Amino acid sequence: MAVIEMHQLKKVYGKTMGISDVTFSVEKGELFGFIGPNGAGKSTTIRILLNMLYPTGGSAKILGLDVAQQSKAIKRETSYVPSDVRLYPDLSVRELLRINAAFYPCDSHQRAADLCELFEMDTTKKFRTLSTGNKKKAALILALMNNPKVLILDEPANGLDPMMQSRLFTELKQQTRQGMTVLLSSHNLAEVQAYCDRVAFIKKGRIVQLAELTRLTAPYKVVTVWDDRPNLLSGDGFVPVGQQVDRQTYQYRGTPVELLGRLAQANPRDFTVENESLEERFMDLYQEEDGHEQL
Repeated sequence: MAVIEMHQLKKVYGKTMGISDVTFSVEKGELFGFIGPNGAGKSTTIRILLNMLYPTGGSAKILGLDVAQQSKAIKRETSYVPSDVRLYPDLSVRELLRINAAFYPCDSHQRAADLCELFEMDTTKKFRTLSTGNKKKAALILALMNNPKVLILDEPANGLDPMMQSRLFTELKQQTRQGMTVLLSSHNLAEVQAYCDRVAFIKKGRIVQLAELTRLTAPYKVVTVWDDRPNLLSGDGFVPVGQQVDRQTYQYRGTPVELLGRLAQANPRDFTVENESLEERFMDLYQEEDGHEQL
């Protein structure tokens, strides 16, 4: 069941194309990654979903509701955490939680308390006194405390230390197992690869690839050998991508059996074989300099 749907979504700013023909969907219970370089159209797409911008063309729905015409109903079931968190500076976190809870019919006090304990949040501090990381934690607690059906996150781990990042994504995976749908925009490709189910790549306002992360690494392996002999692996299937005095790195396209045979024949001192990473795929797709398309 598609919870977030976009079909040929388009936004034009004067003579500049923001996004064009953006089409993809996010299924119920999915943690979906949305990645691209700065200016590629991620923020424009998210702002249309949140009814902060009106599309020039196409359509978008959340929970079957039109984002432009039924935004009020969507907001009852949707939470959003921006990359740059700005809330009332002179209110304490406790006051922000109380005000947020008043917008919803359910009793979310225990849920808020549990999240504050999870993220080690001091609720007595005024928002303006919080560090960048604690501001982000406060925003995440506010977004999660009412158990939204849809959660839209823009760089949610920015400012969080590694332990808090781990706790955040453990919580997100637990919530998606219970049916929450998460759209995650991030520049942290390692976290996208580690936690997301699928990913959409956007470039110059257009979706250039949709992929399941379990299949994303299919094109090639990254083979690193430790040996003093230069060009230890060569010939069909091996493309050198890095050479050092005692270490050589290759892209390999071929079968695992053939690879093991070539490694046995070369007999290096040591070697590693890894799937293509999301970062490597990202670089493949974004070799050209990013920019907006002129009409």
